Amino acid sequence: MHYTCEIDIDKPRHEVVKLFDNSDNMKYWQKGFVSFEHISGEPGKPGAESIIKYDLGKRKMELIETITFRQLPDEFHANFTTKGVVNIQKNYFKEVDGQTNWTSEAEFKFRGFMKIMTFFMGKKPFQKQTMSFLEDFKAFAEGNPKYGT
Repeated sequence: MHYTCEIDIDKPRHEVVKLFDNSDNMKYWQKGFVSFEHISGEPGKPGAESIIKYDLGKRKMELIETITFRQLPDEFHANFTTKGVVNIQKNYFKEVDGQTNWTSEAEFKFRGFMKIMTFFMGKKPFQKQTMSFLEDFKAFAEGNPKYGT
């Protein structure tokens, strides 16, 4: 399953990327975020792996993030792996007239039960979740008082 989401953020790219590239900020824009723990490789570099934990009410989720490409301020790519799912994320940041356009390309690969579930669910819930992250990051980056900048 593939899809693309994008959003314009009313901040220069260097400010947006600085916020995006700091894992301490994840708690401000990722609902359910619990922790980020580096486990191997050079932090922030391709090949580095980290465990990201979420508490989403009725379910807890743990992902392994593996950075696959990093050429900031232009691009950041990573794979996020959890039981039955690999999410391949490619993020692109472009500055346009003092604003930042963030384009997020997602590819999901499913195994086992998750493959059956997504056949019936379709991609809408996944697109909605990605767009929610982008919108929450935008609000955080632009200084919405709801978020702890």
